Amino acid sequence: YKDLGFLDFICTLVTKAIKAFTDVSSSATQLRVLFSFYASTIVAALDAVNKVTDTLIAKLLPYIQKGLKSVFLDYRAATYMIICQLAVKVVMEASLVNTLAVQISKSVQKSPSLFQEGLGCLTVLLQNQKGDNLGKKPFTYLCNAPDLVTALQRISAEYDVTPLLHYILPSLVCSVLTCTVGEDLPDDSSIETHTNLLGSVLERIPLENNLDYKVACALLSEYISCGMQSDADADGLTVLNQRIQPLVRVLERKYPRALDAAVAGHVKDVTDHREQALFHQFISLSLSSGKYQFLEDSDTSLFLSLNHPQPAVRLLAVQHLNEIIDASQEGFDSEFLKEAILERLKDESHEVVMSALKALEAFSETLGPETVVDSILNLVQRVDLSRDENWYDALIEALRILGNGLVLNGNEVLTNRVVMELLPFMVVTNADPKSAEQKLSVYLANSGLHSLHSLLKGWAQVLEKVIRTSKADEVVGMAYQKLVTVLVNNLTSMESSALSQTVESLAQLAGQKNNIQQKVTFHLVCTVFVECCRVLNEEDHIKTAGKVYNLLEKISRELLSDSTNQDNVPGEWQSKLMEGSMPVQLMTEFVSKLKDGQAANAENAMLMLFILKEFISVLKRPKCLLKAPSWWNPEKLDESGIEYLRLVFGFFNVTVCGAGEGNFALCFRQLMQHFFKVQFSEASDLFKFLAILWSHSHSIDSRLTYTVNAILQTQALYVGRALLESFTTQKKRQVSSTLSTVVVPLVANLGSHVREVRRAALACLEIVSGFKETPFHLIIDKVIHAAEEITADPTYICQAMGNIFAMLQVQSEQKSQRKKLSETLEHVLKCVQDPDCPAYLQRGLLTTFQEVNNEVILAFLLPTMEILLEKVSSDPKDVLKDEALLLQLILGKYNEYSAPLLATDPKSFNLFIKALHTAKELYPGIPTFQVIALSQITRGFFAALPSETIQQKLVGVLFDLLVDCKNIECGQSINGVFKAISVDAEQIALELGPLEKSKPPATVQQTRRQKMQKHQQRTSQETDSTSEASSVNFERATLILELVQHKKKLKRPQILVSPLFNLLSRCLEPQSSEQGNLEYIKQLILSCLLNICQKLSPDGGKISDDILEEDKFNVELIVQCVRTSNMPQTHHHALLLLGAVAGIFPEKVLHNIMPIFTFMGASVMRLDDMYSFQVISKTVQTVIPALIQSDGGGLAETKGDIQNIVTRIIRVFVDAMPHVPEHRRLPVLQQLVSTVGAKQFLWVLLLLLFEQHVTKTASDAASEEKESVLERDTEFWISVSCEFDVQDQIQSLVKILQYLMALPVSKDEDDQGQKKKKQKAKTVDPIFNVESRTGKQLRHFKFLAVSFQSHLLASNYFIGKVAECDVIRQVALQQHEQKLLEETLCYINMVARSVEENANKPTAKFWRALLNKSYEALDKVNALLPTESFVPVIRGLLVNQLPSVRRKAMELLNNKVQHSVQWQEDQVQSFLEMPSELLSIVCNKEKEEEQAINRQTALYSLKLLCKCFGAENQEAFLPVLNTAVDLVLDKTEEKNVLGSALLCIAEVVIALKALAVPQLPRLMPAVLKTLKDRKELLSNEIYLLSAVTALQKVTETLPNFISPYLVDILMQITHLSKIAASSGPSSQLHLRVSSVKTTVATKLASRVLLPVVTKCYNKLEDSHQSRLGPLLDILKENIVHMEKEQLNAHQSELTTFFLKALDFRADHSEDDLRKVGDVEEHIINCVVVMVMKLSEVTFRPLFFKLFDWAKTEDSSRDRLLTFYRLADCIADKLKGLFILFAGHLVKPFVDLLKQSNAAKSDEPLFEEKNSEKTCLLLQFVMDCLHKIFLYDTQHFVNKERAEALMTPLVDQLENVIGGEDAYQERVTNHLIPCIAQFSVAIGDDSLWKPLNYQILLKMRHSSSKIRLAALMALLELAGKLKENYMILLPESIPFLAELMEDECEEVEHQCQKVIQQLEVILGESLQSYF
Repeated sequence: YKDLGFLDFICTLVTKAIKAFTDVSSSATQLRVLFSFYASTIVAALDAVNKVTDTLIAKLLPYIQKGLKSVFLDYRAATYMIICQLAVKVVMEASLVNTLAVQISKSVQKSPSLFQEGLGCLTVLLQNQKGDNLGKKPFTYLCNAPDLVTALQRISAEYDVTPLLHYILPSLVCSVLTCTVGEDLPDDSSIETHTNLLGSVLERIPLENNLDYKVACALLSEYISCGMQSDADADGLTVLNQRIQPLVRVLERKYPRALDAAVAGHVKDVTDHREQALFHQFISLSLSSGKYQFLEDSDTSLFLSLNHPQPAVRLLAVQHLNEIIDASQEGFDSEFLKEAILERLKDESHEVVMSALKALEAFSETLGPETVVDSILNLVQRVDLSRDENWYDALIEALRILGNGLVLNGNEVLTNRVVMELLPFMVVTNADPKSAEQKLSVYLANSGLHSLHSLLKGWAQVLEKVIRTSKADEVVGMAYQKLVTVLVNNLTSMESSALSQTVESLAQLAGQKNNIQQKVTFHLVCTVFVECCRVLNEEDHIKTAGKVYNLLEKISRELLSDSTNQDNVPGEWQSKLMEGSMPVQLMTEFVSKLKDGQAANAENAMLMLFILKEFISVLKRPKCLLKAPSWWNPEKLDESGIEYLRLVFGFFNVTVCGAGEGNFALCFRQLMQHFFKVQFSEASDLFKFLAILWSHSHSIDSRLTYTVNAILQTQALYVGRALLESFTTQKKRQVSSTLSTVVVPLVANLGSHVREVRRAALACLEIVSGFKETPFHLIIDKVIHAAEEITADPTYICQAMGNIFAMLQVQSEQKSQRKKLSETLEHVLKCVQDPDCPAYLQRGLLTTFQEVNNEVILAFLLPTMEILLEKVSSDPKDVLKDEALLLQLILGKYNEYSAPLLATDPKSFNLFIKALHTAKELYPGIPTFQVIALSQITRGFFAALPSETIQQKLVGVLFDLLVDCKNIECGQSINGVFKAISVDAEQIALELGPLEKSKPPATVQQTRRQKMQKHQQRTSQETDSTSEASSVNFERATLILELVQHKKKLKRPQILVSPLFNLLSRCLEPQSSEQGNLEYIKQLILSCLLNICQKLSPDGGKISDDILEEDKFNVELIVQCVRTSNMPQTHHHALLLLGAVAGIFPEKVLHNIMPIFTFMGASVMRLDDMYSFQVISKTVQTVIPALIQSDGGGLAETKGDIQNIVTRIIRVFVDAMPHVPEHRRLPVLQQLVSTVGAKQFLWVLLLLLFEQHVTKTASDAASEEKESVLERDTEFWISVSCEFDVQDQIQSLVKILQYLMALPVSKDEDDQGQKKKKQKAKTVDPIFNVESRTGKQLRHFKFLAVSFQSHLLASNYFIGKVAECDVIRQVALQQHEQKLLEETLCYINMVARSVEENANKPTAKFWRALLNKSYEALDKVNALLPTESFVPVIRGLLVNQLPSVRRKAMELLNNKVQHSVQWQEDQVQSFLEMPSELLSIVCNKEKEEEQAINRQTALYSLKLLCKCFGAENQEAFLPVLNTAVDLVLDKTEEKNVLGSALLCIAEVVIALKALAVPQLPRLMPAVLKTLKDRKELLSNEIYLLSAVTALQKVTETLPNFISPYLVDILMQITHLSKIAASSGPSSQLHLRVSSVKTTVATKLASRVLLPVVTKCYNKLEDSHQSRLGPLLDILKENIVHMEKEQLNAHQSELTTFFLKALDFRADHSEDDLRKVGDVEEHIINCVVVMVMKLSEVTFRPLFFKLFDWAKTEDSSRDRLLTFYRLADCIADKLKGLFILFAGHLVKPFVDLLKQSNAAKSDEPLFEEKNSEKTCLLLQFVMDCLHKIFLYDTQHFVNKERAEALMTPLVDQLENVIGGEDAYQERVTNHLIPCIAQFSVAIGDDSLWKPLNYQILLKMRHSSSKIRLAALMALLELAGKLKENYMILLPESIPFLAELMEDECEEVEHQCQKVIQQLEVILGESLQSYF
């Protein structure tokens, strides 16, 4: 989206592809990928862009249109996707939305296969865009499309199609209701289609988001509109009614609320009778048209009357409804009638409800029994007769309808529901027999309802008797008790299924407590349930008990948690609680308070307590608990037992909470006592209950769905403590034998995370400690003593138990103590062996015994472990999570303390092995028992195993597990175990299996011989091989080797060497069919061998035969492994092993050294991975040092052989370099050379690299790539070299030069030399074999070696390493540098001889290039040389016979001197000895071009030496100055030499200073003469620059001694300035000349310079006027630097000179004005500089003197030009100070303005032909006046002067002298600014008016130019005055008005512009003035 060009490319690609594939039959398939790419790219781009721009849309739209019209479905689908993305991302214009909708609709109609996708696209478009202005075309296309409704229905099932329906449905309604009444139908089929379409949409597609209401409104409004247009055409209206009636009926059926809302909303708007008739006719079309009929009595519709606020109107409407139902009138749908009846049954008026009940009875068949029952029951529950007895009749009527049999009609479900919901109203809550409540209860009892359900059997008679016989205040209580009796009797007589259903219904009924009846019913139901429990069987008993307790627990907790319930409880009720059943009066009082609106909390609580007491009394213990001998185990109980425990837990929880505090605490305590007395009368049962209550918090997955939180647990512990404390001594003795049930959970709770639980458990144990003759005294006493620590730390109990039983871990003489501990431990752990003990309790106990580790505890736990393992293996699904954790804890007892048991008790070992094989995962988060058992095999455990046989078996099991393991976690665990334990190698060797074969061959020869024998006996050998190979389990061996290869804790590892080599030999057998799969095991074997070598020799050195015999290590087999394998990883392992073996057995490796490295070069070094690089490094680091050590050890090989082998190894690496990854090359070579020794072999590596480049790289590279290849290789070579020490690098360079000198000059030597070389080649493998190389390669090799030396010495890497050397290393380095320089010079001499010898041969060019390259290398060596050795070497080279050598020596000297700053004294003295040799070269005049260059170089060297050392050693350079001057005086000398001599002179003069004065008489004339030689100077720029430089340096150094030559110097300077000006300001000549001018002007005294300047001025004035400028510039600079005293002393002299100089214009009046002006400018600048240094006192007479000089009568008028130009310049510099002297100039100004005005004066100021001078004069005068006005701060322009200047200035507007251009320039740039500033200087409005008026008058001049000028002057005047000009505006308006109608169009336009600008300046409009 950022690159629209690329976007266009993608879009165009599709269109081009379509065009290309148009005629192809399979084009659609071929283009599918392209369409997918197009869609995904464009959609993703639109999604990524933050803002979709118009440009992007414009780019996409053409392709969108093409896509919509395309015949390719994929292209069209892609376009749909793009449109959807566009619709989501950007808001489109309505026209674009309309266009897209039309095209989509059109494409949808044409392609049915993409119909649904197109509709989806249109839906998305309308969802995100405004579709209000869509036209009719999309609607037409969509309506004509087939299956439109089906497609919409599919889409609407998942997506919102409302936006599309918003567009379609209103159009459909309009189309269906098109008013065609009275006309012929234009297209019956179209209207019918649209009608069917609208009906289908309404029927099949849900209308959401208020769309149903809009459709209904549209249908109604269009119908009325169409009917109003049809007037009285009844037939047409009938047709229309028939057409839309189905639509109205569908709307009414599916969206009745929407249609009702539309009709109700339209009622208010109906006013016209015709419209009202149409409205009623529309209503009549619906099924429920009747509800909109108007009622006569209420004057509104039936629908509104039913909802009228007045009860009377509602009653009339209901009565009318009854009439409608009775008469079965049409126009009323059943839904309306149903809704109306049900709504009125909820009416607040009992009269309306009575009438509605009649309608309900009449309409009951339609409503259905469920609806009738619901409505009546809601009515009964809603009405409160205690407040309004008027409802009694209505309720009786409702109950009558229920009881007439027509409603219930044998429906048992409804009957049961009616009975249950009416049961609360059968309870008597009012003792008054006349009350409506009692009458209702009596009516219900006597009605037919009681006969419908067996639960109420006999209640009518019982109630009648109670009312008849009971006292008034006892009726409520007695009726309650009798009802309980009736219900209990009826319940217990029911069958089991009916009983369960009735109990469930009653329990639901008891949950409702909204009114008095329901609250009483709650207690009624609870009491009934409790009473039923007495007689029910066990199953029904527990179920019913559960129901009642659920009800009681909820209300109990509500009462206990609500503080408002704590009312005072009458004592009589508390006393009766434990005496008998509930008092009758209690219920009476409860009901009474409720009727009075009181809470009755105390009565409610007491009722609940009575029920709870009865509940405990009747609760029976299940048989499963009665049979339990020692423990109650929830994990093994049946459902009844679980439910019983849940009930007693809950009851205990409630009573404990209630017994704590509050008004009911006493009652709850009585209940608790009753609870223990009834339920747990036996101590054993009590202990079982407490045990499970105390320990249940440890359970994870118990079936007992009751949470025992910490609070309840703590409360239970304290209750248990109280119960134990209450035991008598006799009872304590009785229960001592069963105390384990108490002690075990208490001990388990000592590890609880809750402090209070631990504290409570300790309190219980403290009581238990008082029980005598218990086997737990030892533990309990220790625990109580550590009570404080246990309370503080939950983990301390584990430590305490460990300390108690610590004696069992060691063999002790105190056998009695051990026996006691063992017995105590046995008693405590008995529960673990008890199958009835809960697993969670066993787990909790063992958790506290975590630190108890010994054989006793493990032996005791083995039976339990066996049971659990058997259960895990047989029924893993039945294993509880607590059991799994218990088994985990038991396995934890296998440790180093219990390990001896595995040898004495085979069962313990077998169970452990079984656990190791138990790999089934039982629960997520709990490791498998296999992993747990593996984690127990620690180093200590394995070492503690007493028998090696046991260890061997265990190791074997581990390996077996690893082979069979399919679990990653298990494999990781075994790996971890094996790493941790310390194993003997013999055990592993046994596990590897039978591997012994015949002894492997010891040498390569034996190997070959054996192979031949095998080839001859192939058949028998194959049979043997197959049988033996089959005995090797390679999979098992692989896994074992994987563990061993990195094993650290391995005893006697050398034992594994022979088995491993035997296994390796088996792997290398070519007959093995598994060879392809054995590469990995080879690698493992090699890795294991490497690990063993590293263990046996950590430092890599040799080992003794006692440890490992050399013969057992088969190096040949390793080499064979390397050579036969194709896997890089195998190679790596083998090479690493060989590297390690090289240090241990170097002799064995030496025999195979070359095959190893040859292989490395061919394979390993070509791999690009870090591991391969490490293998190479390791091999090099280990094998080669071992090789070198073997040389030093005095073996058979000689030192030369070793060097030859190393050279060959290096060649292997070099040959492999092109194939080595680039980033690996440098590290590999660095490692190699570091290992072999950089001092000895770095040069060999470099030469081999050169040879490779010459013979391979350069020959293979293309001609255009050779330079880049050479540059790349050179950088690499430098990088390699710089990896090593500087000394090693220099030594390598020396050896390279020595090797180059040892090579033949060329291949064309005599035969004898060739024979010698051949003989030498036979003995030593040469680095560069001359015989096998061409002469060109030899030359290239030499040139490359020398070039490398130059590049290396110049590289930043090398120089940086040299700079890093400290002082000591620098001293050592000098020797090597000296040697390198000597070798370089020797090589240069050899090459120089070769140059001479081969001068006439084709190779001459090569030798010259080689010599230059050698010189370049010499330069680089020079940079490294210390000065002490440098100077003698250079002096020797200066006397060399070859000029080139001499020149090179001087260049080396120059470089050395140039680039050094500080010198020591002895170094300086050595340099001072060199000028003599250099001067001898300078004086040598042999006629050779090269010789002239040498002389120049010598002069340059002398110049540098003088520059560096001349200032301190002047005497030494006097001969240099003499010789240089002699050269300059010699006319025959070459110009280049002269130039160098002049530069040398310049430098020597600077150094010698005053000592050079004696040479000035010879020097200065020579230099000046040189400067006068114009032709030579201009032809040789360097010569010219040298001469000027010499003059500059002499002038700067000896300024006080050049006065005799000053005139000539100034003359030459003025001339040179002209030449320098043409060369540019930045040229060296210009800079040098400027420096000379500055020196002369500043360093010469004025008394010396001024006469010379005057003299020069006189010489130049007439002949060389162009040179006067530089001369005057020198004078100006001299004046600038004059002190005030000097200026005063020379003022008269200067004045005289300036008066003469200022006459220059007058003396040259006929010359070119521009040239004269330039000279005059220099003069005036000098005068102004002098003026600026004068005081007012000294300047005033000078100014007046100049003024008099200008107006002398006899003088030329040109002086006026000069004077006023000077005055202008002085005014510009002095600014406001010039006002002091300007007063005398006013009158002359006025006169000159008048005289120069051609319009006012007839006499010209100058001659007519000199009008240009007049213009100049005017310009100077006006500029001077402008500056006076500008800097006037003292009101200089007073009224008098203003009046004097005003008219002449304004009149200048008419002065057209000089022509049109001059006039325009003068007026614009000089006159108008002057006049404007003049107005500012005036500062008086009285003078502004005449000034303004005079300018206005000029606007009426006959000349348009003058009028224009006046107009511009007026504008400028206004711009200066700004708002002050407002006072002048009235008089200006008429003149401006005239100019607005000026005859000159230009004036008119300019006037308009001026007016606009005046408006801007003045800030108001001027249009009103015109």
